[in-house]
Amino acid sequence: MATEAVTANPHYRRVGGAEAVRRLVDRFYTLMDEDPDYYGIRKLHPADLTESRNKLYWFLSEWTGGPAHYSTRFGPPFLRRRHLPFAIGVSERDQWMACMLQAMQEVELDTGLQAELEMAFFKTADFLRNQVE
Repeated sequence: MATEAVTANPHYRRVGGAEAVRRLVDRFYTLMDEDPDYYGIRKLHPADLTESRNKLYWFLSEWTGGPAHYSTRFGPPFLRRRHLPFAIGVSERDQWMACMLQAMQEVELDTGLQAELEMAFFKTADFLRNQVE
């Protein structure tokens, strides 16, 4: 049986499936870990990024229409609730977005797909803000 779910959300296949989602997530966390422009969001993560990488990979796989890796492990995402312990303001949102946009460009996602994902990522990242500025 195939591990890739067939859903109404076509992004998973358009991204390139499991390997491409993993490349995107790995590039995102490498940038966050190495680029001082992303220090504000890096400091919100543990020193070892292995679990963070896995959780984002599992989440993005499912979010883009692939296998339900995240929800089978953790239940519904409840993203806002899961991020409440972290101070997330405009700066953190913008750093996350810049890091993800750079990662998408560097793994050479289709520019049309990048634009679609950018809009969706922004809505989600903005929803996670919990700091009044």
